[in-house]
Amino acid sequence: MAASCCGVKKQKLNNSMPAVCCNGSAIHPNHYKNGYTVSCVDMCNFCFDVLHSHLYNYDPPKTPSFTNEAYPLFVTWKIGSNRRLRGCIGTFTATNLHGGLREYAVTSAMKDSRFSPITKEEFNKLHCSVSILTNFEEARDYLDWEVGKHGIRIEFLNEKGHKKTATYLPEVAIEQGWDAVQTIDSLLRKGGLRGPINNEVRRNIKLTRYRSEKITISYNDYLGHRQNGHA
Repeated sequence: MAASCCGVKKQKLNNSMPAVCCNGSAIHPNHYKNGYTVSCVDMCNFCFDVLHSHLYNYDPPKTPSFTNEAYPLFVTWKIGSNRRLRGCIGTFTATNLHGGLREYAVTSAMKDSRFSPITKEEFNKLHCSVSILTNFEEARDYLDWEVGKHGIRIEFLNEKGHKKTATYLPEVAIEQGWDAVQTIDSLLRKGGLRGPINNEVRRNIKLTRYRSEKITISYNDYLGHRQNGHA
């Protein structure tokens, strides 16, 4: 099931600290599985290839050479020197990377309901990030995670008793300048909770924490890759 990773814009919460901009690299060191790192720059280059083919109605790019193991993943598109969010969608279902990145490179660019579809005119201003999610752990409570280290996914019941879910990738709280409680409160609102938020609401959250390997490249990085004969 597809999920969005973060908010449309920086939200202002009570007692919030000044927002801290992310430089696009991973917030924490890459986590290793079986002795190697899963994410690689070629994954972002592949996403650029896929989106380029979609925008210009070209044949899809050939099968990439990186691993096709199955992982949960997210693809994020940002634009311009200020790296404004243009789309971020992924899945918590372990998905083979070749097909998953091919799907979510387009879905995140064209079908994120918070934004209009990315256009040809925007393509050369884009930055692409691929996040490979690992190390899922059920937390003891809503504070059993570390800002900047863990992504979090919450489940809760809304005012009508319906189960809702929402997630933030590890970098979101850092980018927004939030502490753990502010992040939880924002995530509850993102998930659709309209009523008051208090400690009882927070304590009833089921929280899963996870780690993320994140790779980011700019259009210029991608162009250099193509010009070096990797197109």
